[in-house]
Amino acid sequence: MPSRALTRLSASRAGTRTASKSARIVATAARWIHDGRRLDMQGLADELGVSRVTLFRRVGSREELLSQALWLLTERMLEAAAARWEAERPEGELHTPGTGRHINALVSQSAGLRRLLDDEPTLTIRVLTDPRGRVQTGIVAFIEDLLRRDVEEFGLVTLIEPGALAYALVRLGESFLYADVLAARKPDVATANRLQQALIEGILP
Repeated sequence: MPSRALTRLSASRAGTRTASKSARIVATAARWIHDGRRLDMQGLADELGVSRVTLFRRVGSREELLSQALWLLTERMLEAAAARWEAERPEGELHTPGTGRHINALVSQSAGLRRLLDDEPTLTIRVLTDPRGRVQTGIVAFIEDLLRRDVEEFGLVTLIEPGALAYALVRLGESFLYADVLAARKPDVATANRLQQALIEGILP
């Protein structure tokens, strides 16, 4: 029994070390994207001091690494947007519309994301808007939580359930923020803000 316990402990420690190494790779990739650098797997491996084989073994394909790195950047952006709105939110104002405006602003002002969209539009849009991917599903879950908070705190009444409304709000934002890639139109943050606010506040009781 002691030997089995030691085996399990060793396996747990090995798993923790592997996760830590993978997290370091993802964090470095996120920094590259933020800085506007192309996600070159060989260059990344060189900076991290590992081989390409090790890099792929720890994080999977380049697209998978891009997905993980973009989600890490997205998580930070969502946290920043929420914090900025809460710092300025007037008493009695909903949480969702103001946070959404800050999200739209941060996305539109991200030079690294814009560089990625310019350099690799098809891949980037696929990763950002995949309904089964971590980025879109994560943003939808975040918005749904905000909506439910507004329902509980301010009596917001949604005509459809918050999960569906959150998905609609995110898809609406994508269509305007990435309009140049999706529809050869100029991105329009102001219109995205107005339409999203109308969908939320237009159904207050």
